[in-house]
Amino acid sequence: MTILTLNCGSSSAKYQVYDWDNKEVLANGVVERIGIEGSCITHKAKGNKVELESPCPTHKEAIELILKMITDKETGVISDLSEIGAVGHRVLHGGEKFTKSVLVTPEVLDGFREVIDLGPLHMPANIMGIEAAQKVMPNVPHAAVMDTAWHQTMPAENFMYAIPHEWYEKYAARKYGFHGTSFLYTAKRASVLLGKKPEDTNVIICHIGNGASMCAVKNGKCYDTTMGITPLEGLVMGTRSGDLDPALPFYIMRKTGMSADEMDTALNKKSGCLGVTGKYADRRDVEMAAKDGDEKAKLCIEMEALRIKKYIGAYMAELGHVDAIVFTAGVGERGPVFRLKSTQGLENYGIKIDEQKNQWSFTTNAETCISADDSATKIFVIPTDEELVMTEDAYALMKGTYDVHTNFTYSFQSKDYVNKAREEGLKADLVKRPDLAKVVVRPM
Repeated sequence: MTILTLNCGSSSAKYQVYDWDNKEVLANGVVERIGIEGSCITHKAKGNKVELESPCPTHKEAIELILKMITDKETGVISDLSEIGAVGHRVLHGGEKFTKSVLVTPEVLDGFREVIDLGPLHMPANIMGIEAAQKVMPNVPHAAVMDTAWHQTMPAENFMYAIPHEWYEKYAARKYGFHGTSFLYTAKRASVLLGKKPEDTNVIICHIGNGASMCAVKNGKCYDTTMGITPLEGLVMGTRSGDLDPALPFYIMRKTGMSADEMDTALNKKSGCLGVTGKYADRRDVEMAAKDGDEKAKLCIEMEALRIKKYIGAYMAELGHVDAIVFTAGVGERGPVFRLKSTQGLENYGIKIDEQKNQWSFTTNAETCISADDSATKIFVIPTDEELVMTEDAYALMKGTYDVHTNFTYSFQSKDYVNKAREEGLKADLVKRPDLAKVVVRPM
């Protein structure tokens, strides 16, 4: 059986095709510039990459293009759409209405429409993607996997804001958190690497990508997280400001005459690393500029790392005991500079990074340990796998065996779990960087 996963953004649609029986990824890719001139698809399968321009005025055409690519005689990995047993869709926001993954029904779609105001940049695209996929594959079960579901275990003292209570009662104004599928995967994998049960594990996870957030995991469940009612709160990100004085936007609006929509755009798309440097949102560009002496780029790195360090300290206070700090996502997995600066100086708190190990760890194909041998708290780098979570949720929902993660066991919770594609990729990485082998960690 084949499981298709779709992650539809406002102008893009990422996808993965997974062979459930053989437990391996058959193909993945992305359609970009949906609704914009120059729409194109990048498709990876069988060790080959294909790039093709094709008009995609809406998500319907984009999904039709994806299905054409995965069934094509030359680029495809399945012979017929009948081989697809289920489709998993990533959905940004479930509000308080959806606390776990669900099969998509007309009522569920109506529920998503009710919370569009909580995620106006992402929710319309998520809904359009689901509807487009249903039109093309009407007889296949479609599952919705919410980014916010993982965070539903937060206690009220962590998710409530100190605002008029009626704002919560009338408008559902509270902290929700995001990157839930990534946190679920890495929290479960951290437990495996520690040789512990999830319910006996406390970890702090740093999901550092263009969008970035952290999660305090207590006894295997989300206890607190940095993002709030939207993905704007918390860390310094590629183009998002993260935490700031709530009065600042009003001050700037009065000074400049900016509208609410313009301020929303400025804080979400023109701030963060881009705002500080004036040029760069991609951390690789920030690092290169800093090496070349760009003072704003240097400042940006220090600001982002300090924000991460402050939340590590706050979450240590909340959790009491921390088994491991986990770095994941693009920057977390391949950003030794940010990892080092985020954890340096925490030795008195039992967190001691090994600078050499940190430099050796640069891969998306292996789980590594970069803490010093005498560090009381481990520091892991765990490549995330949100698509696998979506795939397993979709399959379990189709079979009627799905439940919330505390009552459900994923394949990757086994110490014998192997990601075949990553194992092959690791072999290639080790040829280029043999020292990587010194930090690869296997389950206890």
